[in-house]
Amino acid sequence: MMGVSAQVSLYPLGQEDLGPAIEEIWKALAAHGLEYTPGPMSTLTWGDDEVILSALRDGFRRAAEHGPAVLVITLTNACPTPRKEGGA
Repeated sequence: MMGVSAQVSLYPLGQEDLGPAIEEIWKALAAHGLEYTPGPMSTLTWGDDEVILSALRDGFRRAAEHGPAVLVITLTNACPTPRKEGGA
């Protein structure tokens, strides 16, 4: 197991409403106990590599139920994870 950070972008293809597919990724991250920060073009998450990859697999499978999609992941063990407010 290794601590990592991931930048994740889901691109629903040809879907009239993009939100439901993207929300599946967020739901999967939360269901696996991961914190995440959504942004305008990608979502950042951090934690154990096995947990993150499992959550993204689950989230992509659920997102794909809404239609075609592309999932782009940048995974690193070199970038620091966000620190909690008031903590180290």
